[in-house]
Amino acid sequence: MEYKDYYKILGVDKKASQEEIKKAFRKLAVKYHPDKTKGDKSAEEKFKEANEANEVLGNPEKRKKYDELGQHWNQYSHAGANEGSFDGSAFGGQGRGHRRSQDFGFGSSGFSDFFEQFFGSSFGGQQFTGDNFQSAGHDLRLDLDITLEEAYNGTTRQFQVDGEKLQIRLKPGMYDGQQVRIKGKGGKGRGNGPRGDIYGFVHLQKHPLFTVSKNDLHCTVAVDLYTAVLGGKTTVDTLKGKIKISVAPGTDNGKVLRLKNMGMPFYDEPGTHGDLYAKVNILLPKELSPKEVELFEQLRSLRKNNND
Repeated sequence: MEYKDYYKILGVDKKASQEEIKKAFRKLAVKYHPDKTKGDKSAEEKFKEANEANEVLGNPEKRKKYDELGQHWNQYSHAGANEGSFDGSAFGGQGRGHRRSQDFGFGSSGFSDFFEQFFGSSFGGQQFTGDNFQSAGHDLRLDLDITLEEAYNGTTRQFQVDGEKLQIRLKPGMYDGQQVRIKGKGGKGRGNGPRGDIYGFVHLQKHPLFTVSKNDLHCTVAVDLYTAVLGGKTTVDTLKGKIKISVAPGTDNGKVLRLKNMGMPFYDEPGTHGDLYAKVNILLPKELSPKEVELFEQLRSLRKNNND
């Protein structure tokens, strides 16, 4: 069975910090997530590999054992260190592939054969203490689909693990691909083994009015021809509600108006927001009355005479 270099999969150095590993995994998870690469089998495989690598390197205990044995893991296994029993059906970790928010429980592991043989015995957190067999619980994955409004205001999600009702609070400023951790609420351990953790992955849904760029929002604002020419006020949608903004005389179609501090909040920085950029879309009057046509003709004539 081929050795899998988890450091290479995540693109990090063997001396990388836990934060560097977390950032590398987050970047790959966003890039290869099934929601963005639907039907791409190659991307799906990379997504699974990244999950598996993060399951090991993101866990200090597993990482230590992985580093200690490395490419010699199979020799150690053949020497008899892999004879402990392992119930693969209890594996609810990140590497099982894409799961929806409420589809949360236990099932087949979805990890590679290498992973299961390497960590499916005493290397997976199982210990013998006297006559007692102990096994640490496994980490679980939770996918969290949230709206832009929920990301702006913050929200909560409720779910169950082994019949236990849990709730997670998502702070304002959550972004697509962000990972949150619920410590000690994952799979139950055996014996007196500790419970695993839950890792939640945020998926920001598309919005009909706004697009998101980091903490800035972008939208289109309709401005009638007369306001664009003469100046005045128009209404623009924001996540705080509709507001009136000023439009300068002679505003061009496509001009971008900046609304400072009307964008998304910065995560864990209360009171700090990005900006909202509203692109002007000038609306031409339709179905003109005879009088309106006459007046426009007069305007065209005046304009022509002024330019002669």
